Amino acid sequence: MRFLYSIGIYLYSFGILLSSLFNAKAREWVRGRRNLFERLAVSLEDSSETVWFHCASLGEYEQAKPLIEIVKAEKPACKIITTFFSPSGYVHAAKDGLSDMVSYLPIDTPRNARKFVEMVRPRAVFFVKYEYWYNFMNVLHEKGVPFYYISAIFREKQHFFRSYGRWFAKHLAYAGHFFVQDENSRNLLGAIGINEVTVCGDTRFDRVKKIADDAMPIDFVESFRGDSKLIVAGSTWRPDEELLSSLLASLPAFKLVVAPHEVSRAEEVKSVFSAFKTATYSHIDNSTFSSCQVLIVDTVGMLSRLYRYGDISYVGGAFKTGLHNTLEPAVYGKPVFFGPRYERFNEAVGLVKAKGAFSVRTSEEMLRIVQQFLQDHEYYKHTCQVCEGYVAGNLGAAMKIFDHVKNQIK
Repeated sequence: MRFLYSIGIYLYSFGILLSSLFNAKAREWVRGRRNLFERLAVSLEDSSETVWFHCASLGEYEQAKPLIEIVKAEKPACKIITTFFSPSGYVHAAKDGLSDMVSYLPIDTPRNARKFVEMVRPRAVFFVKYEYWYNFMNVLHEKGVPFYYISAIFREKQHFFRSYGRWFAKHLAYAGHFFVQDENSRNLLGAIGINEVTVCGDTRFDRVKKIADDAMPIDFVESFRGDSKLIVAGSTWRPDEELLSSLLASLPAFKLVVAPHEVSRAEEVKSVFSAFKTATYSHIDNSTFSSCQVLIVDTVGMLSRLYRYGDISYVGGAFKTGLHNTLEPAVYGKPVFFGPRYERFNEAVGLVKAKGAFSVRTSEEMLRIVQQFLQDHEYYKHTCQVCEGYVAGNLGAAMKIFDHVKNQIK
């Protein structure tokens, strides 16, 4: 089975190589792995103890950060190495300086896995959420290196829990411990004989709380909103924007700040809101933008702070691509709206169940709830408190993980 898996890995990497001829992201994926081991050797020359974190992309890196910060504070002699599968996480981590070394993960072949582990010599390894690379897992097991899964979540449709998934499940059993988000994940792992499991929630709660506590003010948002009510919509795609455009037509007293998931779409977003007076952040005219009803934020790195200023928040992606981060607005105690496809996101399910968030399919559905807020201030206030309380009640996952593994990290 390992032979077939490794063949599949070779074919997958060859497919990305072909895609790199016409796809920028694939091109960066390939470019970032050139001379990887040479660069690794230089970076590890003075290293004796390392702790390795691996993340698929930027979202998983945000989940890793609270634990990385604790390890750095409590075990300052350890060198932190963070690897990524995709370019978006790599680029961000390379800039923020939290890790001692940032690298792409080599393609998961038996040779690459063995060479990487022997060079890094990790004291402990943390895979975030759902990164399953079976040759790496096998080499770590053979060498007696403990590895852990943090903020993990499992569903019964995954191959581990199917009749044909025994080989994959065997590699899961090599892990030192699973720190999972919910009881269902623990039960699923228990059903295949894996009992080194702790339910401790999602480290993203810790991350969004720190971001909110450290957030610097954004003066232009205050100037833009003036005395109006404000909706802040983040990580949006066209279906989200079309819903919001229709909604705004029925709420003339509201203004909207919209930060699309891809800032390169700013002109397309502007066309969706063509019925309204619109400004774009990169071309703000200070003399007129406060009279606009829609402000398009066409830059990255600002969204988590923008949510603070909204009376209502909307998170995009739940119509097609996948719901984005609902905790970023919830931490500020703001009602959260999103589209219909949210069942795979535990935090969204939890917020809906607690009645702090609302899944809507149409602008009419959202309008009815917003009008309830306007007519009943106590209802609005209670919804805000639900969101804030939901985040506060789920803090502490990173420290729970560290307390469990700290003796393994010298």
